[in-house]
Amino acid sequence: MSKIDKLKARLLTVPKDFTYSEVRKLLNSLGFVEYNKGKTSGSRVIFYRSSDGKKILLHKHHPSDIVKIGTLKNLINFLKELGEL
Repeated sequence: MSKIDKLKARLLTVPKDFTYSEVRKLLNSLGFVEYNKGKTSGSRVIFYRSSDGKKILLHKHHPSDIVKIGTLKNLINFLKELGEL
């Protein structure tokens, strides 16, 4: 099982300590690129995959790197719709 497969399996358990760094690593491995959402985006970022035009808007949590449960559930649904999970 590869590191990315382990990361996917961990995501599916909806852990309370899943980090934004892990989200970025997972999405980057699936071909997504992180962009700030506009000039004054603050903590909002878009992950965009040019091969199919798919994108997801996420919020970089601060000061902690921990992603909220609702965000993880949205990410899981998004990746399932794409057939990536």
